[in-house]
Amino acid sequence: MSHDIKTELEAAAFRRLLEHLRQHTEVQNIELMIHGDFCRNCLAKWYAAAADERGVKLDYEQAREIIYGMPYSEWKQRYQLEATPEQLAAYDARQKQKVQS
Repeated sequence: MSHDIKTELEAAAFRRLLEHLRQHTEVQNIELMIHGDFCRNCLAKWYAAAADERGVKLDYEQAREIIYGMPYSEWKQRYQLEATPEQLAAYDARQKQKVQS
């Protein structure tokens, strides 16, 4: 497989991931962090870092808008729920597990 085709496939898969996350707004970022050790904000940070590595001017807020499909403040108002005590405990346990390994 050529490098160009591989890059196209990776880009297509990434676009599909973003669309999937946009369709599943019920999945909260804290749940993604607990179970996958990443969230939409992580994707935005990675996207902004990739832009920076290539000399493309793109700040974190711009990257978040790309990832969320709207300004983060709007997404947060529409879809983000307050984390439950159980979610916070699970997140803390996940973080402690990462430190110990």
